[in-house]
Formats: sequence, C-alpha cells, structure tokens
Amino acid sequence: MNKKKYLILIAEDEDIVRETLAEEFGDRGFAVLEASDGLEALKLAREKKPDLLLTDLKMPGLDGMELVEKLAHEVPIILMTAYGTVSNAVLAMEKGAFSFVEKPIDWQRLFALVEKALQHGALKRENRDLKERLERSAFGNIIGESAAMKEVFAKIRQVASSDTTVLVTGESGTGKELVVSAIQSLSPRANAPFIKLNCAAIPENLLESELFGHEKGAFTGAEGQRRGKFEQADGGTLFMDEIAEMKPNLQAKLLRVLQDGEFTRLGGSQTIKADARILCATNADIKERMEKGLFRSDLYYRIGVFSIELPPLRERKGDVILLAEHFLIRSSENMSKKLPGFSKEALSALREYDWPGNVRQLKNAVEYATLLAFPSEEIGLDCLPEEIRAAAGDPSSVRAKTAPEPAPDFEAPLSLKEMEKKAIEAALKRHNGNKAAAAKELGIGLKTIYRKVEEYQIEG
Repeated sequence: MNKKKYLILIAEDEDIVRETLAEEFGDRGFAVLEASDGLEALKLAREKKPDLLLTDLKMPGLDGMELVEKLAHEVPIILMTAYGTVSNAVLAMEKGAFSFVEKPIDWQRLFALVEKALQHGALKRENRDLKERLERSAFGNIIGESAAMKEVFAKIRQVASSDTTVLVTGESGTGKELVVSAIQSLSPRANAPFIKLNCAAIPENLLESELFGHEKGAFTGAEGQRRGKFEQADGGTLFMDEIAEMKPNLQAKLLRVLQDGEFTRLGGSQTIKADARILCATNADIKERMEKGLFRSDLYYRIGVFSIELPPLRERKGDVILLAEHFLIRSSENMSKKLPGFSKEALSALREYDWPGNVRQLKNAVEYATLLAFPSEEIGLDCLPEEIRAAAGDPSSVRAKTAPEPAPDFEAPLSLKEMEKKAIEAALKRHNGNKAAAAKELGIGLKTIYRKVEEYQIEG
C-alpha cells in the first residue's frame, strides 16, 4: 500500500504522546494532521477529510466517544484507550468505531490496525462512489451509460408523456419489460391501472378471452362473466408482451380494437369501449414474421408507431462491469454477504464474454458467483459459471468440456470428467463429507470443490 497518499488525523491532548505519534506516522510516509482536543479534531476532520482518525478516548471539548458518534460514518476511527477503559472502547465500536488500541501503545498492533482501517475506508469509498455512479447511470431500474443506452433513455423520455402506441424490440434478456415500465411510470397514466399480458404464455383458445373477456356460457367452463385485460386497463396502460406470438386470426380482432377502441366480450353482443394505452414488446424478428405471413403488416404499422430497439449486451460491453457491480450489490444484500468486489481475472472474463442471454444471464451469473463466494473475499474466476470460465480459457473448465466421449461399441476408459467426479466422491467419503478436508487432500480450493459438488450433483 502506498502510504504517502493517506492522511492521518491524530487527536490527543497530551503533547508528548501526540507528537510521538505524528513522528512515527510521518516516518512511515503518512501525511499527518494534529489536534489537541476533540473540537479541533472535529473541525479538521470536516475540513480536510482525512483517511483515518486516531483519537484518544478521554479529551477536553469532545471526547473520543462523541467524535465516533459524529464522524464514524465519514472516516474510519481507531481509539486509544488507557487501562480500565476498554469497555468504553468496545461500546464505541458498537457505535461505529473501527477498532481500538490500549496504552502504552503496541506499535506493531497499531500499524496493523491502521493498515486494515485504511483498506476498509478505501473499500467504503469505492462502494459509495460506485453507488453514486450507478445512480447517475440509472434510468428508473435500467442501468447503462453506453451511447446505445443513452439513446434508449432519450426515446423513453420522448414518448412517455404521450398516448402513442410503442413497440419495444430486442433479444431475450435485454430488459424490454423494464423499458415498458419506465414509459408507464413517466406517463400521465402512471397512477392508473397497469395491466400485463404475456401472449406467448396463454394457449391460443384462451387468449381471446384474456384480452376481451367473456360472458357466462361462452364456452365450456365459462361459469360467469369475466372482464378482459382491455377492460381492466381502461384509463390506464395495457402491456402486451411477446405480441409476435399471437395467431393471425386474433391479430385481426386486435387491430379492430386498436383502431376503434371498441370490442365485445366472447359470447356477448354488447359493444364495450376502453381507453387503454398499448405498449408492446417482442424478442422475435417481427418483420421476418410478416414476410412469412405470420404477422399482419397492418397490425405491425399500428403497434409500431414508435419503436425502441434494445441493443444486446455484447454490443454495449462498456456497461457489463457497471451492471455486474450493480447486481453484486443487490445479491450481497439479499444474501447478507460482504464482498469487496470482483478479481481482475473475473472482471476480464465478464467483460469479454458475449452474453447470449444478455442482462438476464449476467444477473444470474452474478447471483451464482455471490452464492459461491466466501464473505470478505473477492469473487474470483473460479466462482463464475462454467460457460464464462470456459470462454475465458480457464484450464479446468476447458479440460472438462474437451474430455473425449467414449465410443459406444467398446468399454472405454473413464473420461477426465468422470475421473474427477470419482476422485471427489472418494475424498469426501474418506473425510465423512468434510469438504474442507477433501479439498486439502485433492489440492484444490474450497470454492472449487463446492462448485464441483454442485456441477456433478454429488451427495454429501
């Protein structure tokens, strides 16, 4: 650690102790500020923003405990305590102090604590800076600072305030539903009903009823009247996801509704009016479907009045690390883990991977890595999913993927993958399921054995 860039504030009312501390830190390359009482220390801390505060517990003006209460959220604090005041120092740690050291000072212990406190403070600043960067780069729940995403954000702002029908396109996992939600939340209909319908998730014979509703007895099982999605969305917004999957006969009925704003329930005769803004999304090549006669061109031009195309993640590589760090913060909080971040090897692998599953795949990969990572340790390459490690050239992953397949017409020797599985099973059996002991015997990391147990579905 390059100590010259760190500024230490020493608060101590005894001149000889303060001067000795300042000399020791100065000799080790630190920049040093001195305060002879708590009030002066508070003033200097607010003005100079030191990287660490080393303070006596008992001082005039403000004591060390009061400095902790006022400054612990801003700077790491180490308390110096006299004999008999350790209990107070422990109380100060509960209030946010980093640690304490007893007088007379054990210099080796003090400088070891300072090193850890500075690392802790640097990590907190990095996390704070990251969160601020994420906030600057976020549009609602959408994260991105690439030129392509800035264009998407501009289009959302442009169309949100109108009642224009919008078609959002893009590969699976690019975040189309997030874009739709952002448009709805910024629209004048933000507080009105927001109804969602996945056209691909509902059987064709039920989709018409889902859209327009039905009367009692309209079909077998229709035991009562039911309002459809259009009716439920009256005055608000209807989001039709995967609209390209809708069958042509229903497309014609939908077109009439979009043109006239009128429909009848299935099995009914009463004309119903509904004022619903329509937002659509699809991951299919809708123009290709039009050429094949699978999607009506007149419906396409009606729903595609305003289009927003989301770029795949492989075309916005500059956003990968920003997204990964965003997902790491969320995953760490959900799993109650404190993780300092990704190793350089892991970051490189994440950045270079092509992400066929886009942002959704990245989110799942980070959640997987967070699950395997040990608290307070960086997420290394070995924590990432198999396909990402293989693409990054991880030897163990490549070896597993390239193991020869046995020929079907004779008894082949075990593949490397099978041998690896059997070796792990045998080691776990010898150590009664103790993964740490088995890993040590096999000469592999504990993270690796956890991952292999999951990959091979080994019991125990």
